[in-house]
Amino acid sequence: MKIIISLTAFLIFTNFVCGQNDNKPGNDNKPGKESTITVGDGCEGCEAIYESPVPFEELSHIDTLPDFDAAATKLEISGVIYGPDGTTPAAGIVMYMYHTDQNGYYTKKGNDNGRHRYLRGWLKTNDKGEYKFYTLRPAPYPNSTIAAHIHPTIKEPGKTEYRIDDFVFDDDKYVNESYRKNAGNRGGNGIITLTKNENGVYTAKRDIILGKNIPNYK
Repeated sequence: MKIIISLTAFLIFTNFVCGQNDNKPGNDNKPGKESTITVGDGCEGCEAIYESPVPFEELSHIDTLPDFDAAATKLEISGVIYGPDGTTPAAGIVMYMYHTDQNGYYTKKGNDNGRHRYLRGWLKTNDKGEYKFYTLRPAPYPNSTIAAHIHPTIKEPGKTEYRIDDFVFDDDKYVNESYRKNAGNRGGNGIITLTKNENGVYTAKRDIILGKNIPNYK
């Protein structure tokens, strides 16, 4: 009888521990054997895409990043991700994005120990290739001439993650002629134009083409 009770207790404890591990960020999102094609030319920090607190298969095509409701300038950015042909909507594409706060810093908040701090999010395109995220407008790095930007990382099934051009703002003084001339246009043009809607939210559209101007893309 004692052996049966001990075995039952052991199984309960094991299930509890496994359940706890299953809830750890990125537990179900680590690159598997299907990621056999390496694309891009290196991507510092892009592996953070696997730190999603939600398994990739459960991601929505819409995400709201932290502090959106309290932001002085609220953004709604949306678009369609297309396949390499530029016309076929691409479903099931994961996008990770992160950026600075309204003072230009990557700040830590609460218990968030992510390498890109707390202003970050994850989404996955729907059957129409659509995506949308809400966030605050980031500021440029202090004492820098680098334009304010939102970093995006793309993960396609069967390929390694890769970076595309940052989201930058057409009205940013650092998005000048030189910036536009030297833009890599990875995934297409990353310069977005903001329009204020009736709710006081600034909206912008950016469509993305998978593989466009991405080195080693197959």
